[in-house]
Amino acid sequence: MEILRCDDPLFEKFGQVYVTVAYPGVVKAWHCHKKQTDNFTCIQGMMKVALYDGRDDSPTFKEIMELFVGDRNPVLIKVPPFVYHGFKALGDEAAFFLSVPTLPYDYENPDEYRLPPDTEEIPYDWVLTPGKKHG
Repeated sequence: MEILRCDDPLFEKFGQVYVTVAYPGVVKAWHCHKKQTDNFTCIQGMMKVALYDGRDDSPTFKEIMELFVGDRNPVLIKVPPFVYHGFKALGDEAAFFLSVPTLPYDYENPDEYRLPPDTEEIPYDWVLTPGKKHG
């Protein structure tokens, strides 16, 4: 699977590449960036990805988009600044998430703005598991 090429129309620039894991039933949401664009996919397993458009000037302002990505649907998701996003592994196995953001992580001034998965600011139900830690 090719994930992202420098000659793809959606390619902007390279910041870094990293992998994170989502364990079954654990939600990693919500966060957005003010400067960077995220490009990501699920390289093993399946995950549900939800996006919430927080851009005041966008035609999709306050809309939710839900995508299913991974082994059975290998797609790249591009997330522009001010769009909140999160994900949850589906099934009984961990899902591995590969991200290629346009900027490297700045340890002193992170471009990361978080809300809890059950925030009232975003009208989305992750179906959280009682007693399980979500991050």
